[in-house]
Amino acid sequence: MNYTSQHAHWPETGCTQHQLQRTVYFNTLNAAMLSFFVIITLCIHCVSAADTKVSQNALSPSESCLKSVWHNRLYLYSAAALVFGIWFSLKVAQKKKRFSDDPKAGKSNDSFADTLSHVSAVKIFYGSQTGTAKGFAVELSEAVKKSGVPAEVIDIKDYDPDDQLADECTNKSVCVFLLATYTDGQPTENAEWFCKWLQEASTDFRYGKTFLKGLRYAVFGLGNSVYVGHYNTVGTNVDKWLWMLSAVRVMTRGEGDCNVVKSRNGSVQADFVAWKVKFLMRLQALVEGEKKSCSGNCKTGGSRKSQRSDGQKEEEEEEEEEEEEEKENNNSSEADPVESSSDEEESGPGAGKKSGSVIDMEDLGNIMSRAKRAKSKAGQGDQSQMVKLSKVNGVKTIEDEGERREMITPALREALTKQGYKLIGSHSGVKLCRWTKSMLRGRGGCYKHTFYGIESHRCMETTPSLACANKCVFCWRHHTNPVGTEWRWKMDPAEKILQDATEKHQSMIRQFRGVPGVQPERYEEGLAVRHCALSLVGEPIMYPEINAFIRLLHCRRVSSFLVTNAQFPEEIRSLVPVTQLYVSVDASTKDSLKKIDRPLFKDFWPRFLDSLRALGEKCTGGA
Repeated sequence: MNYTSQHAHWPETGCTQHQLQRTVYFNTLNAAMLSFFVIITLCIHCVSAADTKVSQNALSPSESCLKSVWHNRLYLYSAAALVFGIWFSLKVAQKKKRFSDDPKAGKSNDSFADTLSHVSAVKIFYGSQTGTAKGFAVELSEAVKKSGVPAEVIDIKDYDPDDQLADECTNKSVCVFLLATYTDGQPTENAEWFCKWLQEASTDFRYGKTFLKGLRYAVFGLGNSVYVGHYNTVGTNVDKWLWMLSAVRVMTRGEGDCNVVKSRNGSVQADFVAWKVKFLMRLQALVEGEKKSCSGNCKTGGSRKSQRSDGQKEEEEEEEEEEEEEKENNNSSEADPVESSSDEEESGPGAGKKSGSVIDMEDLGNIMSRAKRAKSKAGQGDQSQMVKLSKVNGVKTIEDEGERREMITPALREALTKQGYKLIGSHSGVKLCRWTKSMLRGRGGCYKHTFYGIESHRCMETTPSLACANKCVFCWRHHTNPVGTEWRWKMDPAEKILQDATEKHQSMIRQFRGVPGVQPERYEEGLAVRHCALSLVGEPIMYPEINAFIRLLHCRRVSSFLVTNAQFPEEIRSLVPVTQLYVSVDASTKDSLKKIDRPLFKDFWPRFLDSLRALGEKCTGGA
């Protein structure tokens, strides 16, 4: 049995280590006091014997009574010492009884001492481009402080790793890194220098492989799985580089996915909350001084395996299965040490399957079979979750329609609502254009009024798809809209989208009734929609029923204006005639288009050129 914990029980007495220490202390003190009184008594007796001989010749017989008491003072001193020793022993026994009856008082003091000795503080570093990682850092800091541990939020650009990071190895702090992945798998602007320094230090012999030995850390990456080749590469690399410098991870790396279809918990915010709960539990264990309970031999499961609840076992088994699937899908030889879990998780029931264990040749066939089944199951799951865009914009029927997730997550709904969007269903929205407000007051309209005579106060700006295939640097939606290359979410019917969009648009127009400057006749005209601009946000042509939506507009004698970002050439060719088709051209070269539009498609440039050709064909055909 391993006695690493401060509160470990000794098998012979059932007392804690602190109780035994207190008992030994009090017993030693008691014996010392008794010895002290005995020595003093003997010294006094020796002195008194000498005084007695002198006093017998000097004193008169009248003082014989007092002499008798003085001569027998040794017995009086002994009796007093005995009484005092008995009283002191009773007091010690009462204190020990109160301590055993009220263990909470002792535990509270011990936990405070452990907090000071095992974890001094939690330092949370963030690398953020749009502010999401920074918000997560503040949220985690507040949660850590509530648990009684000091926490500090640090912008990673203001931290000098060359001078300060080595100090974290000795000051008993825990470092948490919340890092987002930017374009082409690169770190965000504020994390560039830190990542560059860490990468160079991990391979520089001048630092050595044990430069960060003693540093305890945890990493949570933010990314989007739509970017297949660059998903969460920054968090993965930082985790790997810290590990190469002998830093110790306190728990498995967390990954937040902005792609709601692939996200384990439905959104990047939900992924972070799930990881945060596990981190706080692990932090509490570190505060209490918890270490490995299997003396390094964790492959057999350890003694703590039988002490965990069934729920904890199930969670650990699920985490280990997910880690094994990730390892099987990752062909990189460097990924094995990166994907290894913390000390606590290595002691789980599946730890014997880690990369460091030896696999019997007879078991190799079973392992390969499980890997093939997992891959085939994953492929079937991806196929069942996908809705392909056909040439006629038909919808591929799938069986698990109810299992697909909504495009609008709670965080996205809150962000778009603050920006003035009126959301419709699970993937659509409508908003009042500034030119609509201007023309209601009798002022000028947008360029569509100048070029084509379209009255802006009778125009409804909406979209049937908030998702987009680009993440343009100039996007005025603060990059809050989702991204994707295919329709993989729940889908609302075109009739419902148009009906709700019209009603919400009219509701926003009614709010201008009686507003100073609004002309009554234009107010009445604005309630009757005569033009629909499908250019609000996202990529409307991604909506599988876009043709049905356009036909409904034309049946209601509403003209249509559709904007596309030139990444769906086949959908442009299959699009039914619209009143005006607009292709956004943001750059003239491949490199500039990649920097400005930040497209998701790897073949974005051929798609861009093909979209322009498709637009020419539509114009030639008289669309």
